[in-house]
Amino acid sequence: MEPSRRILIIEDEINIADIFAYNLRSEKYDADIACDGQLGLSMALEREYDLILLDIMLPLMDGFEVCRRVREVKNTPIIMVTAREDETDKVMGLELGADDYITKPCSIKELLARVRANIRRWSAPSGPAPADPLRNSALSINTDKEEVQFEGRIIGLTKKEYDLLYFLRRQPGKVFTREQLMGQVWGYDGYYGDVRTVDVTIKRLRTKIEPDPANPMFIQTRRGSGYYFNDQLPEEM
Repeated sequence: MEPSRRILIIEDEINIADIFAYNLRSEKYDADIACDGQLGLSMALEREYDLILLDIMLPLMDGFEVCRRVREVKNTPIIMVTAREDETDKVMGLELGADDYITKPCSIKELLARVRANIRRWSAPSGPAPADPLRNSALSINTDKEEVQFEGRIIGLTKKEYDLLYFLRRQPGKVFTREQLMGQVWGYDGYYGDVRTVDVTIKRLRTKIEPDPANPMFIQTRRGSGYYFNDQLPEEM
């Protein structure tokens, strides 16, 4: 029998944390609660979790700092949970390495759907390597290790960044809309997913793999359509 998935809830509003935990446990997840940022960070680093629900406004250490420090050592999926409507906060969380965000108040149905999708994507194997090797060897993907290298240097990617790059790389030249990427990489349908998450993750990925992120050569944009992986690169690179 498959062991229960373990989720860490870092939330200082105990009534909200208890509601999240109750509903997650009803779905057969194990749920731990931390009511401040310092305790949450300690638990996240010392124990193994399948997903972290992370509030932004926390005592002792805010969610941004918790996310940043977790990402220094772990790729555990992180969903930021915030009551703030400020777009800057959402973007900052994603740029620090969160996989997605959800705004309070949220429906339990939506919360559970996002938890399931992130855990499913985290647990799923990447699949077979692309049949056509990258024409230019500057960027390489080791699917066994889920490792990406640029010019022989290992690039530290989050699980979501890796999945996004791998998905686009498998079908070079094919343009995918943000909605399609939300469904294929995040596992969300149009109701639950916020397509702005795709834009921020693409931006973050470009800063890691592109020599000049302002003028990307690997992940390119088709204006009005979406994103695609460009494998038509100069041979001399």
